[in-house]
Amino acid sequence: MAAALRIGVIGGSIAGCAVAVAGSRAGADVTVYERSDAELQDRGFGIVIPPPLHAELVGSGYLDAAMPTAPVGTRIWLTREPGGRSARELARQSSPVTPCNWGHLWRSLRASAGAVRYLRGQPVVSVGRGGSGGAVITSARGDEPYDVVVGADGHASATRRLLAPGSRPEPAPYLVWRGAIPLGAPAGRPRELELLREAWVTLGFPGGHGVFYLIPGGPQDGDGSGGESNRLLAYAVYGRPPEGAEPGPYVHELAKEHFPAAWADIVARGGRRAAACHPVADVQTPRVARPPLLLAGDAAGVTRPHTATGAVKALQDALCLERVLREEPGRSAALERYADERTAAGAHLVELGRRMGRALVEETPDWPTMGQVEVDTWFRGVLAGTRHYLYAETREAAEPGRLERPPPGAAVPR
Repeated sequence: MAAALRIGVIGGSIAGCAVAVAGSRAGADVTVYERSDAELQDRGFGIVIPPPLHAELVGSGYLDAAMPTAPVGTRIWLTREPGGRSARELARQSSPVTPCNWGHLWRSLRASAGAVRYLRGQPVVSVGRGGSGGAVITSARGDEPYDVVVGADGHASATRRLLAPGSRPEPAPYLVWRGAIPLGAPAGRPRELELLREAWVTLGFPGGHGVFYLIPGGPQDGDGSGGESNRLLAYAVYGRPPEGAEPGPYVHELAKEHFPAAWADIVARGGRRAAACHPVADVQTPRVARPPLLLAGDAAGVTRPHTATGAVKALQDALCLERVLREEPGRSAALERYADERTAAGAHLVELGRRMGRALVEETPDWPTMGQVEVDTWFRGVLAGTRHYLYAETREAAEPGRLERPPPGAAVPR
């Protein structure tokens, strides 16, 4: 019997744990190197997953069916009423999503990794060529040989630099503020909370937009059950601070100036936990695998968060890796097939994220003049004939079926 393939994974976050599960399920001997010596469950905010992908991950054993989620089926577009502080609804679209908490997702993947060696507090010093076409990972433990090394080391991936030295994230001309606040904080806003129990909300304003949705509380919040009493209100607000403004706190000024009063109040009540401000950037590696190296998650490519595919892409990378390892006769053939599929998928998402960024932040429409038909027509133009799980069901499509066709060679997000 042939010896099991030895896979070394650099990075133990969502992407690292997912590919570890994939390798283990395909019969490989997997070791994960995580530089942090702490549990990672407290990191991150909300994550949205397409319901079919969530069902596939549960059915195949990547995720525990008991992992808390907060599914909704509708997207509601709002803006501020001209000359006032109340909200006006622009459109409703069927847009089923399965929001979850980063911490719960990480814990579920980590538990599913089973016999995988997960080494905490083990930063990788270097990766070099090894015998028989393999690679050697050097850490404080010494040198360890592997048949395949997976770079799952995030947006600033050192492994990416080995495969594509010139590939670095390019910044967008705007920022994103992300928050997750206890559901009790905006308790005085029952109408808004009731809306969020049935839908996720996009709030358009001149020069940007905000996204609001409910997620289960994390393992560190309350009883960790993810039930109604333990939910968080997650949001992401995109915009561009004026010259000289302090980026972090500016989101409160932005909301006060442009949001309906109730939604500005929700942002204002976020406090310390809602103060995370991040640059927006993207990059796609020209080819995401070249034996013996392979990239997954943000290491392979960073998409703008409008596509809601950061974790989704990492999970899809893992499913693809398991499939090619099972189906291809050798390591090189498996990695080449992975590269063909996932490079195309990543490039499609990067381009789509740029179009969404231009439409939703850089060149925003005149929101108050829009209604259902205008919103649907406008975003069909942004999609430009491609399909994405957040926007697959706009009404009165000019060309029936057009949204079902991805560009040639591009993998459609699940």
